[in-house]
Amino acid sequence: MDPKLTEVSQLFQRFKAAFSRSDFDTCTTFLSQLKVSLTQFRSLPPLFEDTPNAIRELNLARDIYEHAVVLSVKTEDQDAFERDFFQLKPYYTDVGNRLPPSPQEYPILGLNLLRLLVQNRIAEFHTELELLSPTALENPCIKHAVELEQSFMEGAYNRVLSARQTVPHETYVYFMDLLAKTVRDEIAGCSEKAYDYLSINDAREMLLFSSERELLEYIKEEHSEWEIKNKIVYFQKAKESAPCKEIPSLHLINQTLSYARELERIV
Repeated sequence: MDPKLTEVSQLFQRFKAAFSRSDFDTCTTFLSQLKVSLTQFRSLPPLFEDTPNAIRELNLARDIYEHAVVLSVKTEDQDAFERDFFQLKPYYTDVGNRLPPSPQEYPILGLNLLRLLVQNRIAEFHTELELLSPTALENPCIKHAVELEQSFMEGAYNRVLSARQTVPHETYVYFMDLLAKTVRDEIAGCSEKAYDYLSINDAREMLLFSSERELLEYIKEEHSEWEIKNKIVYFQKAKESAPCKEIPSLHLINQTLSYARELERIV
């Protein structure tokens, strides 16, 4: 085997050993070294040269970037996830026919869809979805993300939260927790505008918490402006502190009339 390939393979084994014992700081250090080492291989993107060890090098690089994506989830680093995913993607799209299928491909593609959903990047979510094959769309990891997006758009928040119990891969839990927080924040924002107060029990049910303790912790951490008295949650302070924007009605009327006059001239 080529000495460079041997060196990178050995370093990757050390990375995986650190990963298995959850030593993520060491993993991050090794990963930086691995990425620098991979630049020595001309068989990798964007060159794709047909070198004697091209298949081994491509396979090793794909494995490294797949581990990098999972590491970014473990360290809860969404920026690193995006960078590593886009470095990995060519190994699925451009050289997929030269390599044996990776068992991590669909879980990682599903993870990326989930990340886009959490970040409310719905247009990109659908763009990525359209690039997937019919086989990929039938995979449980991809279907999970698609069903979540449908539930989120329909406002079926209870389905979104219950989906955490049926994640197709353990790495999905991080993004599912973020999505649950997004959902609750959305419900909370609507509740404080729609109601002056709610009973503790009604607020718990509305925010989809299983216990009163979870509700009180959420209020303490996220909505300290809400007041709790005699088992009632009051939203008045939140309403008073919310900025009130004046609608420029006269300006809008003048603008509308101006548009009408212009349309008359055109006709």
